[in-house]
Parts: sequence; C-alpha cells; structure tokens
Amino acid sequence: MYFLPAIDILDGQAVRLQRGDYNKVTVYHDDPAQQAQLFEEDGATWLHVVDLDGAREGAGCNGDVIKRILQLTSLQVEVGGGLRTLDDLRRMADLGVARMVLGTALVSDPDLAQAAREEFGPDMLAAGIDAKNGDVKVEGWVQGAGISALELAGRMAAVGYEHLIYTDIARDGMRTGIAPAAYVEMAQAFGNPVIASGGVSTLADITELAKVSEAIEGVITGKAIFEGAFSVADAVAACKGSLMAEPGFAESLEQPLTAEDLS
Repeated sequence: MYFLPAIDILDGQAVRLQRGDYNKVTVYHDDPAQQAQLFEEDGATWLHVVDLDGAREGAGCNGDVIKRILQLTSLQVEVGGGLRTLDDLRRMADLGVARMVLGTALVSDPDLAQAAREEFGPDMLAAGIDAKNGDVKVEGWVQGAGISALELAGRMAAVGYEHLIYTDIARDGMRTGIAPAAYVEMAQAFGNPVIASGGVSTLADITELAKVSEAIEGVITGKAIFEGAFSVADAVAACKGSLMAEPGFAESLEQPLTAEDLS
C-alpha cells in the first residue's frame, strides 16, 4: 500500500472542488509544480494529478503544468482528466508520466479502453471509476453513466486492466472519513487491489484501510494534506506499515468480507 498526494489543476492552479462542484473551488497553491516539490521533499514518491479543465472540457488542458512537475521532481506521476483519445494518452506518455487514468472514456468509448490496453499495457493505465451511491459519474462528475461501479470494474478486469482508482464522490474533499467495505467490494469485483480515493481525512482512515490492505493498492488524498490534518511523511509511513497485497489476490477474494471482518 503506497500513498499518492493529490493535486487537482484548474486554470493552472492547485485546487480542490467540493464534491466535484466547479462552483465550489478552493485554491491551495498558484504553482502546482512547486506544490509537487513540497510533497516530494516530505517523502512522496507518487503524485496523483487531475486535470480538472480537461475533465470538464473533454481534452487535456494543462500539459505544460504537468510537464513542469515532471521536470522539477522525480515523482512517479499518475494523471487523469480529459484523456479520451489515443492521442491524448500518447501526449501524456511522451511527457513521461508513469500512469494514465481513463475515466469517462471507459463508458463513452469502450473500444478506446481496449486499444489503450493493447498499446500501453497494464502498467501505464488505470481505470478511474468515480461513483455516487454506487452509480458511475462521468464528464467531470456532472453526468450519470447509467452503470454501476461494480459492473464497470468487472468490465475493466475483463479487458485486462490491473489498476483501478475508485473515488467516492460523496466523500471526496469533505473529510468525512472512509468506508473500507466499499473498496473491498470494488476489489472483489475487479479481482485486484484498488486505489482508494475520497474522504480520507485522518491517519486513522489510512489505518482502517490498512486493515483490509489485501484489497488496497494505494491511498489518494489531497484536502487533508493541504489543510494540515496530517503530513505526507506521516501518510507515507502509515501506508508502508500496512501489509502489501500478496500474489493470488483474486483467489483470496472468493469469499467476500463481511462487516465482522472489517470491525
């Protein structure tokens, strides 16, 4: 289990949206690359970046900002937002990002999801599933996709994806805490550990995820870090203290975990 501090980019700035609402924006740093440097200095090795302009407009809009992050740090950068064509993905790959997240395209263009898997392989791709009350949301969280998160996770596993980021929109940016059972359920549907996003507000939340670390690949949070709930260094240490997922994960999930398992 590893930690990914998050930087959401809107109009060239590091921001956070409240529950994905573009009308409820908090600016945390006017230079995302400088913020990324601070995260690296505090022990981060990964960075999760969301191009909010791209997510809303349907095309990557902050390539120059992402390029600068890569130039100024040695972080492994995972990027999502507006990646809806192979050319979008190729531009990110050419910049040198470590992983690219497909979200809306998983629903709107399943052929792209397959073609991307064939061209880039499983290591450079992640399925980004954002859901509210179990239903997938797309287009920057403003539209329903008409499919459940669990069904989409199963489809992506069938295509050959090995990384999945699951965001609970209702909790994202609200610092309301996490629901470990939701990530376990997604991991069971996906057949691999998932990256947990949305609602992590304290180190205790990471500890709770560590209890089911066989289902958790990584943990993403932004607002809690920006607002000083805990440091990147503490989060990295908390993640390193968890058990790493063992080979044969899919077999270990044949019997679903119950509420007693999570208590």
